[in-house]
Amino acid sequence: MKRRRWKTLSLRARLGVLVATAVALAVVTVSAISWGITRADLYDQFDARLQSYAQLAAKAASPAEALSTLRSTAEPGPDRNRSLTVQFGSAAGQVTGTAGPITDLPPPAPEGLFTVSRAANIHRGEDRFRMWTAARPGGGTVQVAQDSEDVEDSLGRLGFWLLVVSAAGVLGATAAGRAIARSALQPVDELTSAAENVARTQELSAAIDVTASGEIGRLATAFNAMLGALSRSRDEQRRLVEDAGHELRTPLTSLRNNIELLIHADANPGRQLPAEDRSRLLTDLDTQAVELTALIGELVDLSTGERPTEAEERLALADIVTSAVERTRSRWPAVSFEAELAEADVLVRPAAVERAVLNVLDNAAKWSPPGGTVRVTMSAGGGAVRVRVDDEGPGVPEADLAHVFERFYRADTARALPGSGLGLAIVEQVVTQHGGRVSAARAESGGARFDLVFPLAAS
Repeated sequence: MKRRRWKTLSLRARLGVLVATAVALAVVTVSAISWGITRADLYDQFDARLQSYAQLAAKAASPAEALSTLRSTAEPGPDRNRSLTVQFGSAAGQVTGTAGPITDLPPPAPEGLFTVSRAANIHRGEDRFRMWTAARPGGGTVQVAQDSEDVEDSLGRLGFWLLVVSAAGVLGATAAGRAIARSALQPVDELTSAAENVARTQELSAAIDVTASGEIGRLATAFNAMLGALSRSRDEQRRLVEDAGHELRTPLTSLRNNIELLIHADANPGRQLPAEDRSRLLTDLDTQAVELTALIGELVDLSTGERPTEAEERLALADIVTSAVERTRSRWPAVSFEAELAEADVLVRPAAVERAVLNVLDNAAKWSPPGGTVRVTMSAGGGAVRVRVDDEGPGVPEADLAHVFERFYRADTARALPGSGLGLAIVEQVVTQHGGRVSAARAESGGARFDLVFPLAAS
């Protein structure tokens, strides 16, 4: 129940309680140690005085003579005659004489069981005494007792004031704990307000001024970084949706026109379409449906690729490239593929990397003439491995090299060919997520050249 109640407290309340408890424990501990040290010091002084009294009393012939001697040397005060008592004992442990106000001091221990020079506390009703026992030169023992009420009263007064100081310290610690908690959590309150404002307004540009240092400063910096990442992600999503809507509008419009034409022809028997035109429209519909399916699939791949879910594995990159080459060769039988691969281990997500290599190979095969050759080479060095794909097509115009990896970008010469303009964008995304880079250039054969560079796996 207590643990559940503690969990329901706010962070400010917890911090205040912890600070107050720590300070209160420190104050109480210091007070207790101070009282203990003072008590030990007072009793050491008291016992030293009793020991000196016992040494003087041991030289006297009788308890009365010893008491008279002690009274003459005792510290002045109104109760000094009442406070001292002297008792002699024999070696057998029998009391041989007593002088002083206390008549029932404990008898001394017999010789052989007696430990020389020791102190003991004696209580007689409300009176408190401390007694010191010592050996006499001629045999036997002497016991000197003195009222210890002054010491006990001093300790009582000291304990009372230490208790008052401790209570004041606890109250002060409680107030200080609340103040410290309020001051320490002020940046957290600002972060909370900023987060609530973002949740309420959906405005991701409301950054927080980082004025604190340490953990709070790191938290504010991380919060601003998170807002920036969310803002960039939302902008990317918005741009993706806008671009996708723009790209989908054309094939959807064409599909709708063709379907309306077929519906209109069927609704008017007198204006039937020729069989050749009808067949052509149905073929166009099939082609457009296939293009739409491919476009939607690539959009899904592009959007989900921003949140990788596949685990990374240490693999030989040549195995992935070989699989991609074989798959592409079966798709484009009119194009030849040559591969010169090298041994290089990489830490990658296999399916994503194979998809990226497939996209580059498909692009090269699409632009290659019948009977053309697509060359795939691998080279490792400098902590990285390069996969290079060259084709024998017309190549990428210089003006388009800087844009070939942008989403939905298609060169003027490529608008008549099938494609969504997303394949190379997916390539760049996958390679970048693996810490690599991509580039496009003109190959020595005059066609296009694409380089995919991945970091080598640590040995």
